[in-house]
Amino acid sequence: MEKVYKTMSYTGMVSIIVGIVLLILGAACGVLSIINGALLLKRRREITF
Repeated sequence: MEKVYKTMSYTGMVSIIVGIVLLILGAACGVLSIINGALLLKRRREITF
């Protein structure tokens, strides 16, 4: 039984860490997308085709 508890605690810890890392990466990607979109809108008059 002790082995099961150790495995469950390790898996729970890893899941929490992965969740935090994904949250941070997702927020960073969202911020970068907003910044790039704002720059494109700001410079749309400079674009010539």
